[in-house]
Amino acid sequence: MKILVTGCYGQLGNSLRIELENDPEIEAMYTDYDTLDITDRDAVGRCLAENKFDFVVNCAAYTAVDRAETDDLKAAALNTGAVGNLGEAAAKNGTKVIHISTDYVFSGQGCRPYDEKDEPYPQGIYGRTKLEGEGLLSSFCQDAMIIRTAWLYSQFGKNFVKTMMQLADTHDRLTVVCDQIGTPTFAGDLAKAIHTILRHDRWVPGIYHFTDEGVASWYDFSKAIFELAGKNVEVTPVPSSEYPTPAKRPFYSVLSKNKIKKTFGMEIPYWRDSLKRCIELLGEEKNFN
Repeated sequence: MKILVTGCYGQLGNSLRIELENDPEIEAMYTDYDTLDITDRDAVGRCLAENKFDFVVNCAAYTAVDRAETDDLKAAALNTGAVGNLGEAAAKNGTKVIHISTDYVFSGQGCRPYDEKDEPYPQGIYGRTKLEGEGLLSSFCQDAMIIRTAWLYSQFGKNFVKTMMQLADTHDRLTVVCDQIGTPTFAGDLAKAIHTILRHDRWVPGIYHFTDEGVASWYDFSKAIFELAGKNVEVTPVPSSEYPTPAKRPFYSVLSKNKIKKTFGMEIPYWRDSLKRCIELLGEEKNFN
């Protein structure tokens, strides 16, 4: 099995490399902006035509949610145009696509877990460009799978867990918003889910949701980080109104995983259990970068 992984320097790209490296039946090419510019339609077309991949796993995205509000052209180029480039080239070469999307495609005004049939209604540039990328991919490539995820963290790159761990070294008190609800998701768990899909005996294209199990606020998440890391930090819950941001955050973006669990027979870990694993990885100095 030959696959192309884009966005290999990111949290999910790095996690997927670790997940796949011991699978002798998978030959993976890992690329990022310095080796394959996926916003370049011709470059993408040449790459897929020359290599004849079985799968493309697109982990690349413009994820700077606030910056996207004023950098909409770059956000659209990577979150929409590039996804279309991959879909068009994949369709021409008989390649299946797994594309990673986001909970930000929803309004965040609901009160029950969003499933794949719920109507998207993004509230900002990031969510809008990601939703438009989903649509463009589906229009080009009938053999595409879209996986929406949320609140991703890992031992790699910049994320909420690493930020909290670093702040714990210099602060004994912090305030964290308590009225945004979702599910913290370890990138290693999403990588494992993608691996399961790649090796599954049937391919079922369409839209799926994946996060870890359970529900939390950012306040709950931060409390768990400090508890599991053994950090003595007092956390005070505050409303989002005390932390205005350029981009509007979803107040409720819990995703239903019923479809992906039923289709591929997955068992998904509880978020606190996965958080503990990640903190153990961060305890190894070589991974704290």
